[in-house]
Amino acid sequence: MKKKAIIISVGVLALLAAILIPTILIPRLAADKIAVISLSGIITTEGSSLFSDSTITPELVKDFLMRAEEDKAVKAIVFRIESPGGEIAPCQEILWGIERVKETKPIPIVVSMGGTAASGGYYISTQADKIVALPTTMTGSIGVISAVINVEGLLEKLGIQIEIFKGGKYKDMYRGFREMTPEEEEIMQGMTDEYYEQFIDVVAEGRGLSKEEVRNLATGQPYIGTEAKELDLVDELGDLDTAIDLAVELAGIEAPIVEYYKQPKLTLRSLLGLADAIKSRISGLSAQDIILLEILNHNYPQPLFLYQS
Repeated sequence: MKKKAIIISVGVLALLAAILIPTILIPRLAADKIAVISLSGIITTEGSSLFSDSTITPELVKDFLMRAEEDKAVKAIVFRIESPGGEIAPCQEILWGIERVKETKPIPIVVSMGGTAASGGYYISTQADKIVALPTTMTGSIGVISAVINVEGLLEKLGIQIEIFKGGKYKDMYRGFREMTPEEEEIMQGMTDEYYEQFIDVVAEGRGLSKEEVRNLATGQPYIGTEAKELDLVDELGDLDTAIDLAVELAGIEAPIVEYYKQPKLTLRSLLGLADAIKSRISGLSAQDIILLEILNHNYPQPLFLYQS
């Protein structure tokens, strides 16, 4: 009887060992993930500052994409976009970054649009496998805007005279210290038209539309989500959960972990902006003085993919 009990005990231990040892020794596979990348704000080359809300930069998007690319458990990416667009070059860099990830890690990419994903916000969405918009999302606004601030009258009123020394006929055409000549306006319009054609090309390629179809829509007009779906600018109507479910379906996975990548709320640049503002106030500059200095320091216009509400 004792011998029988020993045999049963040994058998039970062997069974437990057979179950537990592989669990301990063999590493468990990581659960599949959906990476949700939140992008909110104006698209620009620089980060947020004291006088601006959060921004979307190529560097920020690159960091997020690298993180998703290096994580083998990530089987799909969902971009949550809330942006009216912004500077053209950063929009292009972000788009190229998304295209590169699609080549190096061929996983589904889905865009979920918030309240606004227009102009540059729409531009960076075009290469996604699917675009989901709210019925009330403001999107589209396919076009380019260029503006040159002419501060000549303001400077006269303030008694400020600026002497310009230049090498090159058109070197000061953007400075805004004088009216542009008809020839300079033609140059500016030509540049704007070239960017406009590039925008049309990107939308046509990303959405599988002809250039003529896109050109008919590219009036700069914003479209609400329901209109955008009818015009094939977006694929589905829904919220972020709809986009996540769609990404899961496209990836062919079940019950994944949803990991949210969020923008940092405080950056070194915003802290430096605060320090500069405090210094300016201590030196006796008013809020109006600070704004004037910002205009003079940054008055070098560039065409924008920007929806201006």
